[in-house]
Amino acid sequence: MEFCDDCGSMMKADDGIWECGNCGFTKPKGDASEYTVTDDQEVSEVIESSGETSLPETNALCPECGNDRALWYMQQIRSADESETRFFICTECEHKWREDDN
Repeated sequence: MEFCDDCGSMMKADDGIWECGNCGFTKPKGDASEYTVTDDQEVSEVIESSGETSLPETNALCPECGNDRALWYMQQIRSADESETRFFICTECEHKWREDDN
C-alpha cells in the first residue's frame, strides 16, 4: 500500500506506477524487495520480556486465598455509556476476578 506524497490519499497501482485517485500524482513503483523483511531484520525486532508486569498494585482481598494485595487494571467491556470494569489479579495465587460499579 502506498500513500500520495502530495495529498496523503491512498494510491492505486497501475502498470508499474502508483497513481493517486484524488489529485492525480504519480510515481514509479519501487522494487518489491525493498518491502521484504529479511530473516536478520525479523530476528532484530524480537523484544525479550523480563516477565515482570507494569500493572499497579492495590489493597484488595482475594476471594480464593485471602491475600490482601492484587494487581489491577480497568477495561471497557460494556457499551460506551457504561462505566469501566475493574479487574484484579492476586499477587499470591494469581486468581483473577472483577468488580463492577453498581
